[in-house]
Amino acid sequence: MLILFAVLLLGLSIYSYVLIDPNLTLINASWWVSFRDPLVYFGYYQRLHSTVTYIFIIIFLFFFHWYFVKYYKKYSGLKLVILITVILVLAYPFLSHDFFNYIFDAKILTFYGDNPYTHMPGNYPDDKWLRFMHWTHRSYPYGPVFLPLTLVPSFFAFGKFILNFLFFKVLNFIFYGAGIYFLNKMNKKWSIIFATNPLVIIEGLVNAHNDLIAVVLGIIGIYLLQKKRSVVSRILLITSAGIKYLTFPIVFIVKNSKSNINYVVFFLQTVLFIYMFFNGGVQPWYFLAAFLFLPYYPNLIQKLNIFFLCLLLSYYPFIRFGNWDQIWMKEYIILLGFILTIVYLIVSEKLLSHFYKRKFFNT
Repeated sequence: MLILFAVLLLGLSIYSYVLIDPNLTLINASWWVSFRDPLVYFGYYQRLHSTVTYIFIIIFLFFFHWYFVKYYKKYSGLKLVILITVILVLAYPFLSHDFFNYIFDAKILTFYGDNPYTHMPGNYPDDKWLRFMHWTHRSYPYGPVFLPLTLVPSFFAFGKFILNFLFFKVLNFIFYGAGIYFLNKMNKKWSIIFATNPLVIIEGLVNAHNDLIAVVLGIIGIYLLQKKRSVVSRILLITSAGIKYLTFPIVFIVKNSKSNINYVVFFLQTVLFIYMFFNGGVQPWYFLAAFLFLPYYPNLIQKLNIFFLCLLLSYYPFIRFGNWDQIWMKEYIILLGFILTIVYLIVSEKLLSHFYKRKFFNT
């Protein structure tokens, strides 16, 4: 099964380049052009076939996720991390441009010596990277924690884009490995759930969103909370919120999973998601924050896979049509996923309750 999973990951890694920005030249070599051009043609001019390919990849990712979680005792989280990292570290972030903004924001400080909170990419019109940049007229939108983390790969890249690309991807994979390591110390099954979940793989690793780093810092904080290291734990939980304010409710979580405080924290996180959906829209990667609750409600998180599937399928209009003119379609797919998940949770809870009642009365 690992070989088949590796083949699927390799297919995903190659497929990710079908939507590479035509203005971006990662490598100036003839073999690179020979590799890239057929993929670009497939992604930009064979959009229906490309969309079908994407859907099949997502479906198979969920199949393997189900399989690895079901037989989690047979597999090592470390081996899965190594396999996934080796194959996907060079995957192109084909569903979002945020990754390139992370790189440029750090460059503003390490290369130009300016403050990303007061300067924006558009302030440097002669920079060649602007050819493939998006959101060039906005200043730094993230919390104060993420910027220092990005200065390390940016500094050692010495202004070379290909090195920035590689080092920033490696940064996410380092945190990914750390998250699995600490989850494994709490519960092996949790580590497999996180390691193989398609939402984590696509949004956290391929698209390399900084939400993954925020989640991992939170997971480490929760691990330390379980070990009664409250001060360091709170610092890490606050640090997590200092990357993406979306994870702020987790700051108040407590050790006891059955505590009413944790129910309130989870409720606040859910309300925050719903609020964002109806006020300005919500992005699929925002829901990586749900994995912060994996150590508390693992069964619930597993039951969200229908919703996670719809989140990844919400990219359909972008892959199929090449733009977000049909933004309503994306929102409807996400809303459908939410409704189906609620129905599934209600039905499964009733069936489970019925099962235990029958078991009780038959004993």
